[in-house]
Amino acid sequence: MLGHYRILDLADDRGHMAGYMLAQLGADVILVEPAEGHRHRHRGPHLRGQEESPDGSIEFWSFNRGKRSVVIDVAEEIYALAAGVDAVISSGVFEVDLERLRRENPQLVTVAISAFGDTGPKSAWAATDLTIAAASGAMSLTGDRDRPPVRISEPQTWLNAGADAAGAALLALHERNRSGRGQHVDVSAQQSFIDCTQFQMMTALVGAPTPERLPGAVKLGDFLIPWVYECADGYVTVTFLFGPMMGPFTARLVKWMHHEGRCDQPTLDKDWVDFGLAVFEGRDTIASFDWAVEQLSAFVRTKTKAELLDQALTDNLLIAPITTTADVLALPQLAERNYWQTIDLAQPSLGQARFTGPFAKTSGPSLNAFRLAPALGQHTIVVNEQLRRPRPALAPQTGADPAARPLDGVKILDFMWALAGPGATRTLADHGAAVVKIESEGRADVLRGVNPFIGEQGGQENALQFHSLNANKLGLTLDLSLPEARDVVFDLVRWCDVLTESFSPRAMAKWGFSYQELKKINPDLVMFSSCLMGQTGPMRMYAGFGTMAAAIAGFYPITGWPDRIPAGPFTAYTDYISPRASVAVILAALEHRRLTGEGQHIDFSQLEAALQYLGPALLDQEVNGVTAGRIGNADRHLAPHGVFPAAGNDRWVALACENDDQWRALAELIGAIDLADLDVAARRLRVDEIDDLISSWTQELEPRLAQERLQGVGVAAHMVNDAADLVADPQILHRNHFLSVPHITHGSTWVEAASFTLSRTPARVEWGGPMFGQHNMEVLEGLLGYDTDRIADLVIAGAIA
Repeated sequence: MLGHYRILDLADDRGHMAGYMLAQLGADVILVEPAEGHRHRHRGPHLRGQEESPDGSIEFWSFNRGKRSVVIDVAEEIYALAAGVDAVISSGVFEVDLERLRRENPQLVTVAISAFGDTGPKSAWAATDLTIAAASGAMSLTGDRDRPPVRISEPQTWLNAGADAAGAALLALHERNRSGRGQHVDVSAQQSFIDCTQFQMMTALVGAPTPERLPGAVKLGDFLIPWVYECADGYVTVTFLFGPMMGPFTARLVKWMHHEGRCDQPTLDKDWVDFGLAVFEGRDTIASFDWAVEQLSAFVRTKTKAELLDQALTDNLLIAPITTTADVLALPQLAERNYWQTIDLAQPSLGQARFTGPFAKTSGPSLNAFRLAPALGQHTIVVNEQLRRPRPALAPQTGADPAARPLDGVKILDFMWALAGPGATRTLADHGAAVVKIESEGRADVLRGVNPFIGEQGGQENALQFHSLNANKLGLTLDLSLPEARDVVFDLVRWCDVLTESFSPRAMAKWGFSYQELKKINPDLVMFSSCLMGQTGPMRMYAGFGTMAAAIAGFYPITGWPDRIPAGPFTAYTDYISPRASVAVILAALEHRRLTGEGQHIDFSQLEAALQYLGPALLDQEVNGVTAGRIGNADRHLAPHGVFPAAGNDRWVALACENDDQWRALAELIGAIDLADLDVAARRLRVDEIDDLISSWTQELEPRLAQERLQGVGVAAHMVNDAADLVADPQILHRNHFLSVPHITHGSTWVEAASFTLSRTPARVEWGGPMFGQHNMEVLEGLLGYDTDRIADLVIAGAIA
């Protein structure tokens, strides 16, 4: 889809996801490396027997397939290479003046990925995956209460930032088609990973209690809701909740338990839809819920993961196995969808291996299948010849508005709900797309009932998660069971460029909205269908949430402490990471349509997109037989590397030494001069002793003071921000991450900003998520041109829900 774009990728592991995603979408991505290669070429794990080779790193293989490798001797060479590309991605490896690149090539898009962004009081702070996780607030929600907070053991923060960078680059390139001008994209990894807190940091903005970290569980008010349960052969996640959306799932699960004699009659007889209200009104108790959880725990321990998954598929239950990397490789769903890419390894004697496949399937041009990642400098000669020829000059469109946002004029019909889907369309709306969100009173978006809320009580117009994820969208309520409402949808299909939906695979066809039917109405329609497992395969009807996809993808076993249960990332992790890929593939499809006039249907599996983030762990399992596990806050390569107590209750500071110079500075700061000359191998052998010395130093200091002293000597460090810390973080305040925007009910509400900024055509957030039917007239009369009689007929028929 993007075969006409050429990208100069200057990034190492702090941004390699961006180029990898763009390469999957068809772009010609040229990886620029120093003479010795990027640092992650030399880090394990390696293919056994290839430990000394720069071409044997499993991490490098995982994120650099599809790229061409060029070696340069001096950074000055980059300026000549950049004349022949459309975009440059940088993560700070090379000393390069991105502003100079744009002056010399005014149509160039530059993308900078950094820990805290280009500007602000922390923009020059040293950072690692660990300290970014601490700075984002996500770490404060993850791990056991009686131990330090933990990160995900397979580093994630830079991958999230890189994925955001891919979508942001495409937004800037899309805008360039109109203006003929490039611009700069500034990506903050801290802000990117805030997305993985599910808006819990906003509790501090509305006076709600600060969320607690709990392993495999979450607190909802006074309820303790476990997610992780031990079963006969491992662990599973079970979503055991109540209310209009979740209650029917729980009722079916309780019925199965009772059938097998594992649940008492009072638990079976509960109205799980009404249960929350019953507790609020004093008709039932939290203790009865705790008793139901106790019965569930005992029941689950009698079943295997396979038995529980089979019943979940049969009865539509919210149960997911917590899979290891070995389990993921054996999933029939992935085999049925031909997900894995089998690639010849570097030498014939090494055979083949399965690598992660594409992050989406399309009815148009397929995402690229790749050979092995390039050898160091493999393409230097040919690329030098190609790139020294400037790209053709672009002329701006006649009458182009230089202040217009990138997607002004793009029209989206949005059937998405909950987290993952609306997260993608929110990004598109912020950058100018007109997005019409379809809801009905009978099937309200589940996030209308999820905290944090404005005010002490819930309410469908009070939920900040809904307000944030659906900001800038037009709300239209339709009862899709009625033909009159479906006729409105058909008119909206004629109007829109993109239709997005996140129902189960049969739902759209049931209403007559299959892609095959809709493209008869709008032949160049781009339709994006998202669900947990994809539109095909034996698990295609598996309904649920990102907690379940995170469990099946393998994120739970790699988060927490090795002697405790798999804590998992904070709740619905794949719901937070998949919107980034959704944005990129939708923009690529729009670009393909611009060039060819062709629409397409995108089959987006949340599982398959999430597996991109575990590529190295899955490949290590495939080629070396190593099953990934949770290691607390330890690191394969760095030492010291951990989270240490600071003065105060549950106060912590994360720090990591990336090299011997940083360790020497730290040793001097904490008074461990006799250890200052230890190399990393020696430090790893003495890790407990060193950690004790660091803890003795940090626990006497308030966390802000500790981080400042550590940063002052060049050591990557950050306090573990909780909600109150984050909303007051000077860096977050500088970058306006939390925005107060108009809301028709409350006057104003809070939303989160994007993790990236376009220099010339930035995002704008103009209102919070809509009330039910807030924009019915604006859509029906203003966008579709219905007259008052037509609208009255719809109201009389009950089509306007």
